[in-house]
Amino acid sequence: MKFRPLHDRVLVERLGGEEKSKGGIVIPDTAQEKPLQGLVLAAGPGRIDENGKLRPLEIRKGDRVLFGKYAGTEIRIDGNDRLILREEDILAVLD
Repeated sequence: MKFRPLHDRVLVERLGGEEKSKGGIVIPDTAQEKPLQGLVLAAGPGRIDENGKLRPLEIRKGDRVLFGKYAGTEIRIDGNDRLILREEDILAVLD
């Protein structure tokens, strides 16, 4: 399925978290914290400002980003869990 976010929204795939604690204990999926890093799969064209002009996003497809714990909306596309975020919910781009 093709997916194109609207306005200032981006589609993010969460990057995997740790499966073992520092002490070597295996943590089950249900007890793991959701990762706060993700890979941008698609980005919208941008936000329309007060003057009616389109302001393009600073986030691009392929960027590795850091976002808030409760940010965005979780969806399922083609059997994969994804996250839709606004550009303002993204805290940083990781290099």
